[in-house]
Amino acid sequence: MSEIDQSRAKLILILQLAYSGELAAAHAYRGHWHSVSNVEEKRSIKSIEDDEWRHRSLVGEMLTGLGSGPNQSRETRANIIGRTLGFLCHVTGWLAPMYGAGRLESRNIREYETAARHARDCGRLDLIDCLLEMAEVEWEHEYYFRNRVVSHSLGRRLRLWPQPAPKESIRSNFGRESCDRSPTVREGHEALAHARASDT
Repeated sequence: MSEIDQSRAKLILILQLAYSGELAAAHAYRGHWHSVSNVEEKRSIKSIEDDEWRHRSLVGEMLTGLGSGPNQSRETRANIIGRTLGFLCHVTGWLAPMYGAGRLESRNIREYETAARHARDCGRLDLIDCLLEMAEVEWEHEYYFRNRVVSHSLGRRLRLWPQPAPKESIRSNFGRESCDRSPTVREGHEALAHARASDT
């Protein structure tokens, strides 16, 4: 199997993981925002749930474009886990769901960054911008939940998960890494950056 084929297979695998992960997260957040009493927290967590459904739709389109689809066993497991976590939000108190969500979102940042690298390495440069945008949204989610945890007197005593690098580093690090790999990748990345700038 060529390096390109290996990267494509890795991209499909991580997208299948992300697709099912977004399902579990969306169900968990639905239970989460129903469990909190603060109106602003309800609104924020509901918005995060909406982002997860949007990401799931985008990842599903990517899988279709790659000639693949969801892993059904992971889908079943994600559905059960997500709904169970959503229920537990009503009985575990306020802090535990906030902490768990923050750890999850931290992992999701890295997941989409890794997917973008696999997309680059198998020549699917058209997917990179969307994958990095999703990583940036997950960064915002992690930032929200981290701040909620440290706002709690007990949360400030907990050992938190590693803090992600600044949001802007998602694209800058990817850009530097890509430029070091090959002129073709560099030109493709610069074209994506130029197209993104033209849209703003």
